[in-house]
Amino acid sequence: MKLDQFNQAFAITANPGAESHPVFPASTEQDVRDLISLYGGRTFEHGLYRILRADQLAEAREAMELVFPEFRGRIEPFGFDWLGRHFALDRGRVANGSAQVLMLEVGAGEAMQIPASVADFHNVELVEYADDALSVPFWQRWHEGHPLDLAHSECVGYKVPLFLGGPDELPNLELIDLSVYVEICGQLRHKTRSLAPGQTIAGVSIGG
Repeated sequence: MKLDQFNQAFAITANPGAESHPVFPASTEQDVRDLISLYGGRTFEHGLYRILRADQLAEAREAMELVFPEFRGRIEPFGFDWLGRHFALDRGRVANGSAQVLMLEVGAGEAMQIPASVADFHNVELVEYADDALSVPFWQRWHEGHPLDLAHSECVGYKVPLFLGGPDELPNLELIDLSVYVEICGQLRHKTRSLAPGQTIAGVSIGG
């Protein structure tokens, strides 16, 4: 897999070292194997974008399928951004022999189709359309006030998720453990999907 454009545009800012003997789930797509063999566990641009390790794949898939059960059995996460949004291959969408990318927006409770393979996602979407794919201007505003790098286990989540009416603004953001954020958003999304028309959930704040 050649990621020349991605390499030129994104600097590695945290590198824990390659897994000595990465063990992939049996069903892992070759594109994901290739990507993680190159960059598994790496952090880019201080936390803007991160790639999963092989030993995180099964857990990430399970977590995303709990949040988005409508995609159960067809997604394979490979990376995530600063807002906790996960990027996954969607086996239900194939073009030119390659599964296409799906953005799983945990805080918005939505999934967005990206017409790109793993390689094109990194070389084209993240390079030419970074503002849309990674919300770069929003990240820059956050990072100016919070200059420390994000740990691989952290994200910047919405205190009140967008699907509950939270504003897409800086005051509604907070640093939070990624797995905790995903779990809480998943629980809240399930509750809202089961509500009768006209019902609401009031007084929700993830940060406590």
